[in-house]
Parts: sequence; C-alpha cells; structure tokens
Amino acid sequence: MTDAGGPGFAGRMARLEAPATIAMSMRARAMRAEGHDVLSLALGEPDFATPAAVIEAAHRAALDGQTKYPPVDGTPALKAAIARKFARENGLEYALSDLIVSNGGKQVIFNAFMATIDHGDEVVIPAPYWVSYPLAARLFGGVPVFAECREADGFRLTAAALEAAMSPRTRWVVLNFPSNPTGAVMGLADMEAIAAVLRRHPGAWILSDEIYEHLVFDGARHHSIAAVAPDLKGRILTLNGVSKSYAMTGWRVGYAGGPPGLIRAMARVQGNATSGVCSVAQAAAAAALDGPASLVAEMRDTYARRRRMVVEALRAVPGLTCAMPDGAFYAFPGIAACMGRTSAGGRMLRTDEDFAIALLEEQRVACVQGSAFGMGPYLRLSCATGDDVLMECCARIAEFVGGLD
Repeated sequence: MTDAGGPGFAGRMARLEAPATIAMSMRARAMRAEGHDVLSLALGEPDFATPAAVIEAAHRAALDGQTKYPPVDGTPALKAAIARKFARENGLEYALSDLIVSNGGKQVIFNAFMATIDHGDEVVIPAPYWVSYPLAARLFGGVPVFAECREADGFRLTAAALEAAMSPRTRWVVLNFPSNPTGAVMGLADMEAIAAVLRRHPGAWILSDEIYEHLVFDGARHHSIAAVAPDLKGRILTLNGVSKSYAMTGWRVGYAGGPPGLIRAMARVQGNATSGVCSVAQAAAAAALDGPASLVAEMRDTYARRRRMVVEALRAVPGLTCAMPDGAFYAFPGIAACMGRTSAGGRMLRTDEDFAIALLEEQRVACVQGSAFGMGPYLRLSCATGDDVLMECCARIAEFVGGLD
C-alpha cells in the first residue's frame, strides 16, 4: 500500500477501515461546523453526566498522589472492585491474576485477538454486530464468519446458526448480548443451547462482551455464558467496562476476566502498546463499580422509556418496521419498503447507506446504516440522548419517508 505523499504504509492498513459509527458522526460534526442544524443519533454515548461521587473519587486519587505509572494490567484497588462486581452480579469468581484493565473495551478485544489470531483463523460473529469486531479480526489476519441473527428470532443467536458458522479453523466465537445494534437479549435457555454448541468445538476461545448487561428492560435478564456453562470458563473471556452503565465513555476504562494464561498474554500485548490505564480513571472506575446500584437503575429506566417512545414513533411511520429491543439503548428499524424509491432531494435509495446519507443531507439527522453492522436494509438509532432530540429526529424521519417518491 502506497501514498503519494510518502514511502507507503503496511498492507494491513487496507484492512483497517474507519468504523461506520465514527465516520457518520464525523460527517455530522462537519455539517454542524458549517452552520447546519444537525441532530446526531450515530454514536452510542450516554447523555448522562458521570456520577458526582465517581468524579470526586478521581479528584481524591489525584490529590493523594495516584498520578504515577500504574501496573500494566490494572491497579490492585480496581481489580479488587472488578472481582467483587463479577462475584456479586454475575456469579463468577476471578482471582486478581485472572483480570486485566484496558483502555476501553476495544483494547481488551485488540489485546485478545493480537495474542491469539494467526493468518486465516476464523472469528465467528453473530450478525448484526458491533462494527469493530470484524475490523479487529481482519487487522490481525483473521477471517470474520457471520452467524445470522434473524429479526424473526428477536435478533437472538440460535444454536443452529452458530453451529453452521463453526469450523476447524474457528479461533474465536464472539457473543455480544445485550446486543449492539439490535438490543437483543439472550435468555437462559438460549445461552444453554449456545453452550452445547461450544462444547463440541473445544478449540475456540469465547469472547462474551457484556458491556450493556445492566441495560435490560421489561423483565429481561442478562446471563453470563461463563456462569451458565462453568465447564467452559477456562476458554471464556468476559469483557465489560464502565462506559455505558456509568456514563463514563471518556474515562476509557474497560476490563475483562479470563483464564490466567490468556490474561498474561494480553498484558504482554498491552505492555508493549499503551502500558497501564490512566491511574486517576482507574480510581474513578473502582468507585463506580462499588457505588450504589440505584444510579444505574435510574439510567436504565430512562433508556427503557426512551426506546419505547422511539420505537412507537417509528412504527407509526408508513413503510418502517421496528422490533422492540429488550436491552441496550438502540432502535434498529427496518426500511425495506423504502428501497428503490427516490427522496425529495432526488437521491435514489438503492441501499440503506443511501437512505442514511440522504436523511442526513436533507433532514439533518445522522444515524448509521444497518449494513455497516452486517444486516440491511436497517438503520441504527441511538436512544441515549434527550427526549426532545429523539422526538424531533423521529419527526424528521417521518417527514423524510413521507416525501419519498
């Protein structure tokens, strides 16, 4: 790979695309800078402020001198809080040596994949998926293999779909429930069926991304695969973080529990990349994990109300369909009836990306096309913003769809 302005770049850069969520957000930001009234539902970022007690814990840590290089794999105080959290909320026992703290959940995935994936290894990913899973797999020479999660199944992963995607080359199986982008939640029976498939494939690691575990609604419950199938715990990496549940996206603290050999390998990767996570942020994360559950419950109840409000508004638009998500803070409306039509601004809508671009240009609403998450024609809308903005976005979407020819 070459560049006109220099000697060239590594071939892996051809496999490293900008995540569609960030690309759309940047596009919306540029339009705002030009003076346009753009409303963005592109990024999954809570609009709540970080809890005051968490900020105060960071302040105290800085005043106490916790401003030096931290341990690569996390401070003892935060790792102890993580161990308590896993035991209290997930029924999982991890020694401190079984835990790692990273610069957000993405670095956990980066560390794990870099430590384990060789060229041609396959990574099974349920689709729709968070955009970074296949990008990270390809970066290290892995081959993403997608297991389709159909809307008819509530976007849950079925045992049959997983089994069909598995092969002798499967190195990782990714589980992300509650799901980004669909909000699907796997019930206990669902997880037990998935565990039965995984037992037949002992050569595969299992990544359980549980970043949205607290955001489940209407009586749904989250189940950690390592608790459901403790016999598989020796090859499960349970990933989590403070970004979503505690409104701490900018603090950049993710963490994971897993078998000690894998954790040691991941720490070696991290030690040669970024070293340890900001010590002050780690103090804040410990305070969040040990803090009152009522703060998380208040945010969850707000997200539950917002997603119902948004889904009902979208369902009222002729030509749109929208499943009611059981978790996370996204809506994933279907726009199949809009394909092949022309927008009021003259754009032919051949794909859901055409729809998303035209919606941004003509109605100044930024969202992300479902095909970027592996399934179209859909859109992903983040409900993690204020009621007024959400309702105005839904009104603009309705106007856009109503103007299609």
